[in-house]
Order: sequence, then C-alpha cells, then structure tokens
Amino acid sequence: MDLKQLVIRGISYSQTQSGAYALLLEHEETNVKLPVVIGNFEAQSISLGLEKDIHPPRPLTHDLFTKFIIETKHSIANVIIYQIVDGVFFSNINLLNDETGHPLVLDARTSDAVAMAVRFDAPIFTTEEVLNEAGILLEIEEKPAEDPVFSELASDQSLSALSMEELQKLLEDAVKDEDFDTAMEIQEEIKRRKKKIE
Repeated sequence: MDLKQLVIRGISYSQTQSGAYALLLEHEETNVKLPVVIGNFEAQSISLGLEKDIHPPRPLTHDLFTKFIIETKHSIANVIIYQIVDGVFFSNINLLNDETGHPLVLDARTSDAVAMAVRFDAPIFTTEEVLNEAGILLEIEEKPAEDPVFSELASDQSLSALSMEELQKLLEDAVKDEDFDTAMEIQEEIKRRKKKIE
C-alpha cells in the first residue's frame, strides 16, 4: 500500500453542514487537501491535543483513552485513513506493544483517530486512492476557526485591549467552562504578547 503522509492544516466551521467542523489535512508534497467533516466535540479534542499547554479540569474521552493506552504499555505508531465510502472516511489506529512490539490495529472514526494521533505525536497517513477521490487542491489562508462566543467577546471587548491579568482570568474561566475554542484564542493572544516581550 502506497501511503501518503498528511499534516493538520486547520479546523474551521463546515460550510456544508450546520453545527459541524471541517478538519483540513494536507499532503505537503502535492498540497492536496483532504477535508474531513467532524463534530464539535472532536474538533475541540483535536484542538486541545494540538495545544499541549491547555488542560481541561477533567479528562476528555480521548485523554482517558490515551491514559489507558500508556498504562497498558502501548503506543500509537500511526493512523491510516484507508478508505472513503459514500463520503465517509474509514481509519485505523495502529498501536504497538512497547514491550513485545506486537501490533494492534483498531478500527476508528477518522476524527477519533486524529484526536488520538495528536496526543501521541503519531503520523497520519492516507492512500493515493483516498487522495485522488476526496482530495482537493486549493490555497487557504492560515487562520483559526472563529468561535461565535469568542466573536461576541471580540466585538464587545478586543483581546488586545485587555491586560495580561485579565487575559489569564479569562483563560481560566474559559477552561473551567470547557469553552476550549475561546481558551485557545486567548492563549494565542498571550503567546503573541510573550513573544513581543522576548
């Protein structure tokens, strides 16, 4: 099987399905993008997995499964999106036993597979057939998805106008409320400011 490695290019609101998100994966050599429609929970979970320093007060399902994999002395070798049927992607999570090297293959929804891959920094692959069938070639602006709650916040009170103390408090509140999209936006503003100080 000729596998093509994909990288995560972003998560945005789905233009085709209300209440859903589009996870955009890209094959870097050809710039072909693979858009995968995912739910709100999975979008948040993938975002949190990518943003290593935001920790929810209680573990999410993917965090719980991560802990289970580690405790049973396994690790994720890679994720393979191997098929698309009627617009639905099929994926495998490929695990290895850390002690014996014995492989274990789990069938998974693509959104769950990617949420787990980001937690283990595992590569994501697909086949040439899937890329040919579902891939698209387009230029995108690198810009994070906007959260409606955050949009309200931004229009009422711009993040750039807040002090670092106010941003920290807002970040804590967003994490406490499990509003992780807003938390990520606030964290980005904090990071921007820290870079300017350095």
